[in-house]
Amino acid sequence: MNKPEIPEGTIHKLPADLKKALITNTNGLAAWNDITPLARNEWICWVENAKLIETRKRRIERIPKELSEGKRRPCCWIGCIHRPDKPISKSVQWALDKQNKSI
Repeated sequence: MNKPEIPEGTIHKLPADLKKALITNTNGLAAWNDITPLARNEWICWVENAKLIETRKRRIERIPKELSEGKRRPCCWIGCIHRPDKPISKSVQWALDKQNKSI
């Protein structure tokens, strides 16, 4: 049995644990397939940006549900900083500096 092809982000590859969560949620998967590659990239980066395994798991559980509810991007997150085609904005740089000071 072949696993379905699921589109990835522009920079980030779809991690296996997120792929599994999407496959098990029909509405979430349909919404995933409907969003832009940049939006998918934001979700993937949000998952990969988690520092704790528990946080990553919670985020992966949330994604299919939130996509099913109509959300297109992760809420309250500074966004993917890995895109080489877009400079980091001043507000994102401020957030990163603040985050690094608290570590």
